[in-house]
Amino acid sequence: MPHPERYRGPALLSYGFRPFFLASALFALGAIPAWWLIWRGDIAGAGHFLPTDWHVHEMVFGYGAAVVAGFLFTAVPNWTGRLPTRGWPLALLLAIWLAGRLAVAGGLGLGPMAVAAVDQTFLLAVAAMIAREIVAGRNWRNLKVLLPVSLLWLANLLFHVEAMVEGSADLGRRLGLALLIFLILLIGGRVVPSFTRNWLVQRGATRVPVAFNRFDALCLVTGAAALIVWVVAPYGTACAPLGVVAALVHLIRLGRWRGAATWRSPLLLMLHLAYLMVPLGFAAAAAAALDLAGPAGAAHIFGIGAVGGMTVAVMMRATMGHTGRPLVAGPALTAAFVLVVAACAARVAGPAVRLGPVDGIDLSAALWTVGFILLVWRIGPWLARPRLARKVPSSPPR
Repeated sequence: MPHPERYRGPALLSYGFRPFFLASALFALGAIPAWWLIWRGDIAGAGHFLPTDWHVHEMVFGYGAAVVAGFLFTAVPNWTGRLPTRGWPLALLLAIWLAGRLAVAGGLGLGPMAVAAVDQTFLLAVAAMIAREIVAGRNWRNLKVLLPVSLLWLANLLFHVEAMVEGSADLGRRLGLALLIFLILLIGGRVVPSFTRNWLVQRGATRVPVAFNRFDALCLVTGAAALIVWVVAPYGTACAPLGVVAALVHLIRLGRWRGAATWRSPLLLMLHLAYLMVPLGFAAAAAAALDLAGPAGAAHIFGIGAVGGMTVAVMMRATMGHTGRPLVAGPALTAAFVLVVAACAARVAGPAVRLGPVDGIDLSAALWTVGFILLVWRIGPWLARPRLARKVPSSPPR
């Protein structure tokens, strides 16, 4: 991390992960109960999207984009050696993100074209700010990080155009989600084995995760092919075999990272369990293509299990590390992750699970909401307060 100059502004705006992790967690906490009320017919959405489109769009391009921005604004200063973006530029970027959420929800009273224009601004601004930092730091090799951000922006644009032209953004929904899954394959495939290797080495282990090699490259290619086919033709003849192959190779990839050895560290185990949702999602996509399962299973395993689980685990770990706290999950944060995974299982089960008047969909919304309440309760104050002045005595992650 670059040596910080004296910063006199609010702690919340001192580093990119702080406002965007907090905003995304609060948004996830409120958006799912709102969707549940819309789904039940208790309230009506005011935006131009169909209700399902609003739900998917806001979890991918609202919540997901905010977490990606927080992660990148934390990583880029480490890559470039420059000071982090902070103060009023971060406040302005947060305001742009909030404006997008209000516009899409119908809160600004704009037409579809104007809503699309407002909503596009956030990812464009993120890409521009990251490009400026990388170019200024002459860190040319990391210019490639602009590709996933740019693709996510294009997917968001497609989502709006498709909704305006076709009435529903069927392709845009899967494309946005697929891009977040590929980011997990790409970035998660680096950080999960790296964190695991460091933890095992500290404990004298002789067997460590296999370093990135050609097999990992094969996993990325296979995963990308399976995601592309799922986006374009989820019920086509190629979706089932590609989904099965992608599920198998990513299960093997995960097994090479020695996740079972991390059972004493919930914070590490969370990362492995979140990645497990990726091959499960591929398997669900294959099952749906063969008409052996419903079409929504893969989307919810990818969305709630993989994206939800991985972002929660990453937000926990990054917040602890960058605010000077020990990498210890503790009961509340461990419970938060477990509740998100349970929300995934309940949503996939859907109406097949009933507890009196409550079915799996109701239960999923409740589990997700309680999980994010716990997440905000624990990391919210850490994000809003200054970094601990003194180094916390180290203790092994638990």
